[in-house]
Amino acid sequence: MIGSLPFYLNYIIPFLAILTVIVFIHEMGHYLVARWNGVAVDAFSIGFGPELLGWTDRRGTRWRLAAIPLGGYVRFSGDMNAASVPDPDAVAKADPELAPHLFVNKSVWQRMAVVVAGPLANVIFTFLILYTMLLGYGRFTLDPVVGEIVADSPAAIAGLEEGDRFLSVDGFAVRGFEDVQRVVSTASEREVPIIIERNGQRIDLTLIPRTETTTTRFGRELKVGRIGVVRSVEEGDVILYRPGPIEAIGMTVEEIWFLIDRTANFLGDLFVGRADLDQVAGPVGMAQISGEVATLGLLALVNLTALLSLNIGIINLFPVPMLDGGHLLYYVFEAVRGRPLSQRVQEIGYRIGFALVCTLMIFTLVNDLV
Repeated sequence: MIGSLPFYLNYIIPFLAILTVIVFIHEMGHYLVARWNGVAVDAFSIGFGPELLGWTDRRGTRWRLAAIPLGGYVRFSGDMNAASVPDPDAVAKADPELAPHLFVNKSVWQRMAVVVAGPLANVIFTFLILYTMLLGYGRFTLDPVVGEIVADSPAAIAGLEEGDRFLSVDGFAVRGFEDVQRVVSTASEREVPIIIERNGQRIDLTLIPRTETTTTRFGRELKVGRIGVVRSVEEGDVILYRPGPIEAIGMTVEEIWFLIDRTANFLGDLFVGRADLDQVAGPVGMAQISGEVATLGLLALVNLTALLSLNIGIINLFPVPMLDGGHLLYYVFEAVRGRPLSQRVQEIGYRIGFALVCTLMIFTLVNDLV
């Protein structure tokens, strides 16, 4: 049992298990599309540093498990390093039979496909998990009808009344009261359009959720949005809704879009200084969250894995050299210009990207510890 392990292992084991699965899925996306495009692959690594376990397959790819399990990579033939920076000397001296299979010699569209495949694999993985859980376990839901309105609250100021039924909040369809709660909680201090039904009529309103500090069951403080609507729950009010296979596809797509939208909004708030930096978690924070979620059971841990997989896929698409989005940006320039950027320009970009990634890692680590 997780709880019977030493304190630090309660966090480390779930975190490394989640990270290993996510990294494997991400890198497998790169690997499979690279193989489909005839790219020679030297190594598929889970982790960095010295190899702990490994084998070489019949195609010459070295599959390895490394000592530092904080990421992974697919290294293509002709690359200088794990960041897929081409090695000009290796490319120039490549065997004529190998040259057509070098990643750098593939068309810009093939290279773009290989780069996008990693984040896309994370998104597909998230979809499959959420879809399977929705079909297998359904969803508990509560009728989205307003109960009480707290005086002088955002809801009262906006004109909400007892008995109003929520139809949509911030552009997201409302199926249950829980939908209202999660949208509002992630939209503090922002204008949120809502559509309600009152006496058979649709009414458009706008409100601004206020920021409040709440504490999770694990003692972690979170700042969330609140609008001052109280919904009493009587016996039998909460029902288990089980969608059919087709409806579940739409609901899962809506869920993924919601997560992407909220992540983008949070990152945007960070850039303008509106978001709380305390809510940004690094490796230590994620290890703690993983350990806490693991105490809730396997399904909760699987759900967290799906959510983190989606977030990692999104972050990897940022236009920062060293990340997939940085490579993609280079290839977009190449497609537009008709020729790649100079090796010098790319190297400068990789150095800047490396500095940015290292700065972010240090910041999140300090933020976790503080």
